[in-house]
Amino acid sequence: MMSLVHGRAALSATHSSGHDAPALVTLRDVHLSYGDAAVLRGIDLTVRRNQAVSIIGPSGSGKSTILRCINGLIAPKRGEVRVGGVDVGALKRDDEKIALRKRIGFVFQQYNLFPHLSALQNLTIAPMRVLGASRAEAEHTAHALLAKVQLADKAGAYPGELSGGQQQRVAIARALAMQPELILFDEVTSALDPQTVGEVLNVIGELVDEGLTCVLVTHEMRFAEDISDRVAYTEGGVIVEEGAPEQIFHAPRDEHTRRFLDSTQSRARRTRSSLKLASIPS
Repeated sequence: MMSLVHGRAALSATHSSGHDAPALVTLRDVHLSYGDAAVLRGIDLTVRRNQAVSIIGPSGSGKSTILRCINGLIAPKRGEVRVGGVDVGALKRDDEKIALRKRIGFVFQQYNLFPHLSALQNLTIAPMRVLGASRAEAEHTAHALLAKVQLADKAGAYPGELSGGQQQRVAIARALAMQPELILFDEVTSALDPQTVGEVLNVIGELVDEGLTCVLVTHEMRFAEDISDRVAYTEGGVIVEEGAPEQIFHAPRDEHTRRFLDSTQSRARRTRSSLKLASIPS
């Protein structure tokens, strides 16, 4: 994991990933409710080009809902969401929403691959149908992306023949095939076993090092600390605290943030202990 830290540090020294970079995503006073249940209660968030921003917090705190507001899957009841200058809430026609989603990759917790299509076909279908790429062009790009996520030998494999970590890497490659300006990762390691989590995190870390703008909802605290330019802690539908990763993880200002990080560290220690015990021969 240290290689990710060094890679991100080197990028920051040469790349406009800091506060001077233009904003690609802005959320201002975003509210969302389902019936009487408030999910988002005044979210303000800025993601600048070439930044990696991680959103952390307990389950039900609104993290995934923020991602869905960014790409227009959900419309907030109040507030403004902008992506690259586009007012997401003002998009009413399907063609307008499709144009926005061409610019935004989304990788979900569940892989959502087409089970009847090979890995290669999963990567080529959208570029051919949505971007108008030729089959030869789409397949050339798909092979390059499968190699990028270390699955060059799995082009002909179907999702059912792949491990969970391999399926998630195909899903990442599929998102990249649309050449997005921004990619959203929603708890992409939650459904994976511990042995395959690292495979997926390494791929994401490489994308961040290359300067792809990313917003990540994650429960992998060490990973979030290593790769992020900014970290936002959410609870109860609000961003309780936001800052540089070293500040959030090592000197949190809010008591809610401190309690959450203490609890996640305790769970991580218990998990490591359980894994060690499980590896001891009986």
